[in-house]
Amino acid sequence: MIFNSSRLQHFGVRRALLAGVALTAINFPQTTLAQPLAPVDASAEIAADDAGAEIIVTARRRDESAQDVPIALSVVGAEQLAATGNFSLGQTQQLVPSLQIFSYNPRNTNINIRGLGSNVSLTNDGLENGVGVYVDNVHYGRVGQSQFDLVDLQQIEILRGPQGTLFGKNTTAGAINITSRAPSFETEFSGEASVGDYGYHQVRGSLSGPIIADKLAARISIADTHRDGFIDNVRTGKKASDYDNFSVRGQLLAKPTDTLSVKLIGDFSKQTLNCCVNLLVGSYSQYDNGAALPNTFEQRVARAGYTPLPFDSFARKTDANSHYQANMRGYGASGQVDWDLGSAALTSITAYRWWDWDPANDSDALGLSVLTKAQQANRQRQFSQELRVASTGERAIDYVAGLYYFWQTIRGYGATEFGADAPLYNVPAVAANVRNAAIAGYGVESYSEPTTKSYAAFGQLTWNASDALKVTAGLRYTYEKKKGVFEQHVASGADLSTLSPAEQATAQALRNQFGPVTSFTTAFDDANVSGLINLSYKVTPDALVYATYSRGGKSGGLNLSVIPVGVNPNVKPETVNHFELGAKTQFLDKKATFNVAGYWTEVTDYQTAITEQVANTVSYRQYIANAGKVRSRGVEADLSYAPTELISFSASGAYVDATYRDYRNAQQGVENLNLGSLQDLSGERLSGVPKFTWTLGADVAQPLGQWDSRGIEVYAHADFSHRSSIYTAVSNSRYSLAPGYGLLNARIGLRSEDRLWDVSVWARNLTDENYFVTLSPANTGLITGQIGDPRTIGVTLRTQL
Repeated sequence: MIFNSSRLQHFGVRRALLAGVALTAINFPQTTLAQPLAPVDASAEIAADDAGAEIIVTARRRDESAQDVPIALSVVGAEQLAATGNFSLGQTQQLVPSLQIFSYNPRNTNINIRGLGSNVSLTNDGLENGVGVYVDNVHYGRVGQSQFDLVDLQQIEILRGPQGTLFGKNTTAGAINITSRAPSFETEFSGEASVGDYGYHQVRGSLSGPIIADKLAARISIADTHRDGFIDNVRTGKKASDYDNFSVRGQLLAKPTDTLSVKLIGDFSKQTLNCCVNLLVGSYSQYDNGAALPNTFEQRVARAGYTPLPFDSFARKTDANSHYQANMRGYGASGQVDWDLGSAALTSITAYRWWDWDPANDSDALGLSVLTKAQQANRQRQFSQELRVASTGERAIDYVAGLYYFWQTIRGYGATEFGADAPLYNVPAVAANVRNAAIAGYGVESYSEPTTKSYAAFGQLTWNASDALKVTAGLRYTYEKKKGVFEQHVASGADLSTLSPAEQATAQALRNQFGPVTSFTTAFDDANVSGLINLSYKVTPDALVYATYSRGGKSGGLNLSVIPVGVNPNVKPETVNHFELGAKTQFLDKKATFNVAGYWTEVTDYQTAITEQVANTVSYRQYIANAGKVRSRGVEADLSYAPTELISFSASGAYVDATYRDYRNAQQGVENLNLGSLQDLSGERLSGVPKFTWTLGADVAQPLGQWDSRGIEVYAHADFSHRSSIYTAVSNSRYSLAPGYGLLNARIGLRSEDRLWDVSVWARNLTDENYFVTLSPANTGLITGQIGDPRTIGVTLRTQL
């Protein structure tokens, strides 16, 4: 293989650590509050008004102090997002070690927690993620819906481990619970404007206040972000991998009585990207046993008389000659009614959402017209209704119970087309007139539509046996009906009737290989019972220990694509058994917090999305398969310490041992395809899962005196995150092993103590670390990849009124 970045990676990590130490070693005198902005556990955060103040979360569908909730969770608050400059869910993973968000493009984004939830392969419309994403209590059926800017948020809760009892809907690995700021009955405004290199500019603002005093309030939030691309297209002279996003969210909050409130939310987001292109990384010409690879990449481009760009990904250049884009729109409306009945609270949440995805790809990553079109547009629609009741106040038994309904349909419009260079590139041994007629200009279009109806009933009880001992038990019954249709037809191509009968047969066989005509329908019903039992005990008022056993499931999937012979269109559901022990502690007068959790999770019939290259082509087919058994076990620890109101530190780390326990029919790695199309990955690590992840954070502040009757202070923030190596292909091909990397972000600013104004200079990836996000080896011998963002710097001006 023609690349080796390990030395570069180690050098980058060393520079990052030195920079972090230099910043955190500064000693400032004690005067004002500095907030810890790298989120370890929720309890590690210190509120803006009072060190040691409680962080309130809704992890169990009721308002509770995070330190009293016997669940492993992390919280990223609004102040954390502001300090780090994070404005997307994908950036949040730099702050939470157990969270991994893996993205080829916004649609093909997969989330895992503790190594589970999804793998690194491309998204399949018939497969649901095992990490549920909720925004203002509304479940987002597709991960792509969450890939817009995060607008005016209150906080993000990352709940680790199965959450099926209360959150349901395929939360076997965890849940991400996002809460936006609610309308205020006092007028308030916040705004910020940022500019930076690569043409970066962003404007964000939020305005809230009363319409009718104490009865009706409103909030409107807007964000507009643009950044030029990091990659130069040497053929077109344009930039690739840019970012352009606009989001707006409006809310109305009505409180007709002291016991009744109604909140209506409407939002719209639009994203337009010149994305995404794979860059040339390297090549190989032999299988691992020394056998020669037939029809290699070098042989293919030589036949075409084409000289590709050098294998230098971090030169950030592409020669893509076909159109590429990643455009999407998301919009929705929801209504939440909260009614305080005295001894209980009733909540109803009704929502409808739309998501439109319109991509285009240059899938061959070359200046040749080989695969000129390979894309899947989506039109996703969903409706959900949840009704729940929860006890209020202090009582011997607390409870939550409810009913849930979810409907979703995803209309997929696929298109594949081969260019003039495809015949010679792929099948040189076939006669020129036959291969050209068969493949040049040949295109197919497909239509798929999986539809889901899900019904659930759930309940959870907590017995407060004493002030120290609490026992929680919960059950959820889910019944789902799924059906799907898939059809693919010829959209373009030469008339084969001009060929002889024998030539026609050969040409048609090629078309059946490159883009077959097919259609089928499938359907199934699925029922699942999930539950948990949890014991927690307060050893002291500031030390909680807990133990949990939970059993859950993820519903079956639908293979709605061109699937290999023998692959079942219906995919079996997953079954999860989970054990966890944890402790949450605070000490040194609540200036320090240390939380730790250990877990053991086993998944039977683990669903994995396969992306395999069709032999002798540059086309890929995607389908879902079940691995017999998967296990994830590990330890997480979080520490925060604020010795004074001016200085705070945080650190968190996770070790994940996620392996296939039984996977004897795994996809073969490209380096061993001459030995067969399948391999046994039993005992091997899961793709897309780093073994070690850790983060460090530090914040300092220093008052400078008075200016215009306002106190002025200088402040600084730094956070560093490291992830170890991962396989980015489900086959665990050694050519897909992306080296580990570390990223350092920093900010230094000047602000008034009342936050009327705040100006700061920031840098992301301060050490300009070069790292791979994906590595994709093909059976042609070509290795392509996507790389992370380079160093970016900028200035931000903020105000609050």
